[in-house]
Amino acid sequence: MRHLLRAALVPLAVAPLLLAGCAAGGSGAASGDALVIYNAQHEQLTEEWAEAFTKDTGIDVVLRNGGDSELANQLVAEGSASPADVFLTENSPAMSLVEEAGLFAPVDEATLELVPEQYRPSTGAWTGIAARSTVLVYNPSLITEAELPASLMDLQRPEWKGRWGAAPSGADFQAIVSAVLATQGEEATSAWLDGMHENATIYRNNIATMKAVNAGEVPVGVIYHYYWYRDQDETAENSGNTKLHYFGNEDPGAFVSISGGGVLKSSKRAEEAQEFLAWLAGTEGQTILGEGYSFEYPVSSGVPAREPLPPLDSLGSPAIDPSTLNGPQVIDLMTEAGLL
Repeated sequence: MRHLLRAALVPLAVAPLLLAGCAAGGSGAASGDALVIYNAQHEQLTEEWAEAFTKDTGIDVVLRNGGDSELANQLVAEGSASPADVFLTENSPAMSLVEEAGLFAPVDEATLELVPEQYRPSTGAWTGIAARSTVLVYNPSLITEAELPASLMDLQRPEWKGRWGAAPSGADFQAIVSAVLATQGEEATSAWLDGMHENATIYRNNIATMKAVNAGEVPVGVIYHYYWYRDQDETAENSGNTKLHYFGNEDPGAFVSISGGGVLKSSKRAEEAQEFLAWLAGTEGQTILGEGYSFEYPVSSGVPAREPLPPLDSLGSPAIDPSTLNGPQVIDLMTEAGLL
């Protein structure tokens, strides 16, 4: 029996309301005469992409917005009857779930060639469209740089009890756990999650975690990089008392999560869907990402990240084939550890 991601499972009777979405890139475009994108990426970014794509190509786009796991589960439930043409995510475990269900059409080879191999799955069933780095946000008034953990795995040790925070219920953190699983194995991951249950203060999301570190509730927190850079670029109200630490050294804490894009095998507009994916991975789409508000990383060669982000290839991330990240197993392990 196929295993669904359970963290944000949406009852099918409710799902159509959640997926009502919004039209983008065309006045009054309806799903019958437009590309339908199941979108779990940031809505503002995807709206910018959709509007620019329509302006460039004349192809209307309809966005149906939701979370990574809820939309992945929806696609698996809908199967070949899905109205979706393209699926976009923030993290790759949701892409893997849809890939394992056999619902993706192969990405055009020319599109794959736009993205370096480390930022897309070896299967070619989908491709990376953006990236985000795991970081440790810390409050230097509570802890010195020399006292920071050498590895993400150290946070399971007794000396870190009550001294770090994270948001285990979110797809972001679950993707980080999937990297721990991929690099350390099941036994070590289970032990680490038990240590997290014992040691960590639980927060609602990345922003709440960062705010808690900024307020001095805990010395350190595990988040994705772009929340900190966005806040710094605005008022720094939620990050002004903090700094970032990059683990590097191919540590699980240096995991770079790949946001994915794929074309549904059942798409009635397969050619236009492939065109949209190629546009996202190409210079136009990646430049919008790299210059925009999100502070996420472009993944296509030659498109720089927004300053002052450190270069993506300087982060020392572990080499992980994103199609191997196992979301359902992560949910099981986190549930067993009492974190979900």
